[in-house]
Amino acid sequence: MTEAILEVKSLTTVIKDKRKERTVVDGIDFEIGQNEVVALVGESGCGKSMTSLSVMQLLPRTGEVASGEIRFKGRNLLDLKRREMSRVRGKQIAMIFQEPMTSLNPVLTIGIQMTEAILLHLGVSKMEAISIADEWLRRVGFPEPARIRKEFPHRLSGGMRQRVMLAMAMACKPDLLIADEPTTALDVTIQAQVLDLIRQLLKETKMSVLFITHDLGVVAEMATRVIVMYAGQIVEKTDVRTLFTSPLHPYTKGLMQSTPRMQGKIEKLQPIPGNVPPAGSYPEGCRFADRCPAVTAECRERMPELKEVRAGHQVRCILI
Repeated sequence: MTEAILEVKSLTTVIKDKRKERTVVDGIDFEIGQNEVVALVGESGCGKSMTSLSVMQLLPRTGEVASGEIRFKGRNLLDLKRREMSRVRGKQIAMIFQEPMTSLNPVLTIGIQMTEAILLHLGVSKMEAISIADEWLRRVGFPEPARIRKEFPHRLSGGMRQRVMLAMAMACKPDLLIADEPTTALDVTIQAQVLDLIRQLLKETKMSVLFITHDLGVVAEMATRVIVMYAGQIVEKTDVRTLFTSPLHPYTKGLMQSTPRMQGKIEKLQPIPGNVPPAGSYPEGCRFADRCPAVTAECRERMPELKEVRAGHQVRCILI
């Protein structure tokens, strides 16, 4: 891996309410190198989005980072004041959200929303900001950017809105792009277009990407390394080839077995039984114990540590 542009160390994020404090991200560690794509994988409720919101410092009012470090280019983002973080957010670190309709302001045109960020971060004139917006709208597949600028979000399709979000994220040429399930709500044709656009931008720039998804097909296509999360913890970390050829954690194996394959013998899918335990109700031992086909009594009593089983491959399981 090249020199890390993002280092997350012992990150713990909690959600507080009147009754109790719930841990949604529990002491995770990972890093992303320059021009590297790292995928963060897991079911809904595993803590993937909370991890990205912690990095961006966009947690809900009830959420806060309880401990740990988030180092971007060597600087701990948690030490920055709100105004300092606003200069980083959008300029050096940009984010694409899962549902663009809730991310775009419904009462402002696309043009106003795009130029606002460009004017704030690049310090250019309004005419230059419009020119930059048009350039990026064109690059993400809009042949008539001036027309798109005048539209309101509700007048665009889901795929068009997602491409607008990608253009907004890339307009200030960030060093790190966080893509939180950017293709989930799209049909396969538009999904392929969005992934192609991100791949093209990776070739043209030294941008790094944290790609959050539950789609293993997207992981195989986009990522160099993979982090598998379950119930707020990292349960496996390795390169993408090893993940698909030699997964070790029972949860990772379960994800593989529940994913349809386009080639080879048609086999019945084997879904993972049960659900991810909710934050605040995690079992005492291994958090995957209630759903694991190989569970032992020791699994229910002792929390396994994340250990390195071979160079660059870490697993959280006492059976390995």
